[in-house]
Amino acid sequence: MFNILIVDDQKHICDGLVTMLQQFSLPIGSIHEAGNGVEALRILHEHSIQLVITDIKMPDMDGLELMARTREERIEVDYLIISGYGEFAYAQRAIELGAKGYLLKPVKREDLQASIDHVLQEMRTRRELLKNMQDISRRAEDAERKELRLFMKGEAVADDWIHEVEPMHAQLWSHYRLVMLREERWIHQPGAPNIHGLESIAYRVYGGLKCLCLQRHPQLILACAADLPPDALLAALQSEQFRAVAIMTDPVQGLKQLPEAYRQLLELYRHSCLFPEQRCLLPTHIEGLEQQWQLPYEDIYALFQLMGTDNDGLIAEYISKIFQKKVLQRYHINYTVQLCRALVDMIDEYERVIRPYIGEGTIDIDCLRNLFDYPGMRDYIQALQQQLLSLNQHYYELKCSYRNSQDLNEAIRYIHANYHKPLDLAMVSNHVSLNYAYFSNLFKKNVGKSFAEYLRDVRLDKARKLLVDTDYKVADIASMVGYENYKSFTRVFREVMRMQPTEYRQRMRRMGTGKGNTSSSAL
Repeated sequence: MFNILIVDDQKHICDGLVTMLQQFSLPIGSIHEAGNGVEALRILHEHSIQLVITDIKMPDMDGLELMARTREERIEVDYLIISGYGEFAYAQRAIELGAKGYLLKPVKREDLQASIDHVLQEMRTRRELLKNMQDISRRAEDAERKELRLFMKGEAVADDWIHEVEPMHAQLWSHYRLVMLREERWIHQPGAPNIHGLESIAYRVYGGLKCLCLQRHPQLILACAADLPPDALLAALQSEQFRAVAIMTDPVQGLKQLPEAYRQLLELYRHSCLFPEQRCLLPTHIEGLEQQWQLPYEDIYALFQLMGTDNDGLIAEYISKIFQKKVLQRYHINYTVQLCRALVDMIDEYERVIRPYIGEGTIDIDCLRNLFDYPGMRDYIQALQQQLLSLNQHYYELKCSYRNSQDLNEAIRYIHANYHKPLDLAMVSNHVSLNYAYFSNLFKKNVGKSFAEYLRDVRLDKARKLLVDTDYKVADIASMVGYENYKSFTRVFREVMRMQPTEYRQRMRRMGTGKGNTSSSAL
């Protein structure tokens, strides 16, 4: 779609042209009207116009002056001129100013459509040529930057290549530094980083000839002229409401120094997680870091001794102690990398022990293996603490489950050994050294019935066997299975068996179950 502006001081001519244009099957968007060049210039400033159809002679500002003004102001628009027979000299001047054609008054419908078709075709051709040129230029630029990127990362090249490429950005390579820009974000912050926004600000600060993007992903890396102070870029980013961290190498000279500058940039990047307060990290910030150290194995061992305990707070304290900021900033980044690796190895060992009981993937160790996957040290420590607390919780539950199973087995053994004695929940819970209420809940949860119900069923099972296999009196059997009096026993027996103990004995013996045959005594 393209927009048209009709300029003529005669209203009926404007209306006639609008009517004809609306009848054409052309990709016309909006049609604007103006009575003179002044009004037309204002419309050109306010709207996107691709074609102006203008009269030559008009008050205030004629068509020729309008064309000259748009050329001076670099307003890209095409013109068709409307003129009379006596104005050919003006029309000739208009063509010199860039008009694509002229129409004689009165304007004929077929002439207008033919002229617009011609202009549209020229527009399409021009746009296609421009697009092709841009594509060629972009491909050439991409190829050049790919070669620079490979050279920067260590691919060997011939000196002839350096001598050929270096003059293409002579002002830049004469004195430059590498800059890595990283938008400050949190690990769970939604949305993609605004790489192009950061890049455009850098080009504006340094200028197109003194700034070159070498890499956009995974980090934005630029070669920038070293004649500006490092804080100039940060100030521009801040003014545009960007929270970004800049990492800058020392100034170097010559394209040949690019690989060495890149190695320094990577080393600074690895250290940047230790210095979150530095908005612009420079080589001076990591000078003098100690290269010899001893990992705090005692603290690491003490931390993992807490695994499986109900003490999350102390675990968090040990993590803070191991990752003291002042200690980390004293040493080369390799100290922190080795420290993280030691902790991950310990987590791996513990997780391997309990994995058969908790299933695969319950603890995400892989997310901790690379410190540099995180925006900063704080994010990594939070992830580490989360995984450690999760491991502790699973380990604690596993130990409790094992301990509860042992205690419960002992309680059941004790019940079967002492059912004939006065026995209650307090006595059994004391025997296994568990809290009364805790033992009561644990028993019912794992056995499926309360302690009183289980003890009753054990006693009644023993009583049924005695009723069938012996001739003891019912009162004696009641005492033998732990009931203090005959009435309590018969009441409980009747509630469960729906018959009296004597009736049960008689029925079972009629069915053929008697002394010496207990195979059917437990119903």
